[in-house]
Amino acid sequence: MSVRKLKPITPGQRFRIVNNFEEITTNKPEKSLTVGIKKSGGRNQTGKMTMRYTGGGHKKKYRIIDFKRNKANVEATVKSVEYDPNRTAFIALLEYADGEKRYIIAPNGIKVDQKVVSGESVEPNVGNAMKLKNIPLGTVISCVEMKPGQGAILARSAGSSAQLTSRDGKYAIIKLPSGESRMILTECMAMIGSVSNSDHQLTVSGKAGRSRWLGRRPRTRAVVMNPVDHPMGGGEGRSSGGHPRSRNGMPSKGYKTRKKNKVSNRYIVSKRK
Repeated sequence: MSVRKLKPITPGQRFRIVNNFEEITTNKPEKSLTVGIKKSGGRNQTGKMTMRYTGGGHKKKYRIIDFKRNKANVEATVKSVEYDPNRTAFIALLEYADGEKRYIIAPNGIKVDQKVVSGESVEPNVGNAMKLKNIPLGTVISCVEMKPGQGAILARSAGSSAQLTSRDGKYAIIKLPSGESRMILTECMAMIGSVSNSDHQLTVSGKAGRSRWLGRRPRTRAVVMNPVDHPMGGGEGRSSGGHPRSRNGMPSKGYKTRKKNKVSNRYIVSKRK
């Protein structure tokens, strides 16, 4: 995986850093696994804008991803590695021995014609999916379930990964990308290896128009608003706006918003950094 810097022949290309997409093998998705996706533009059913700074964006189709990996002990062949406009990670098209096709989140280093399988007693190779109770300790994993059969929830974005550090009874202790160590039931599934497109964070958009292509409208800074619109608005001249806080008055930049009596707190072994 690598990135390249463009020649500054236009103002928008001067700072642009793009992905090389070396891993991508096709530019056409599997038609049977795509569905239309409707955009709301941040409006609710009455047409009122309930989410600001949302709208526009390029037309795209949703790729149906198999997050559960519940087709056990049936070997699949990787047919292609594709770009997915709905997520930062790449996706891989699998064709199972019985002819069924499914998309999965592509792990780092996966190749076309590679064999992958999910199940109880499979080898801990990249791309395979197994339960946490069968994965060797210290293994780098991704696409981790939080409840058995729920489907992958944790470590799904580009370049992210978790690590299986230990097991204690019916729980496994996972170190998450945030640095938090957490207990998860050993019956939960996880994929071996880290997620693909690890250089995604190195890319630079280069111009404001590229954000519009992604469906992001211009964001107004709080300090330039009026007092009626935001707690940090108003003041004479270019005043700093006081303590940084959200639109409804909740302090930001270091203020902890997690509830102290949240039920899932007991599963956290050590908090994130």
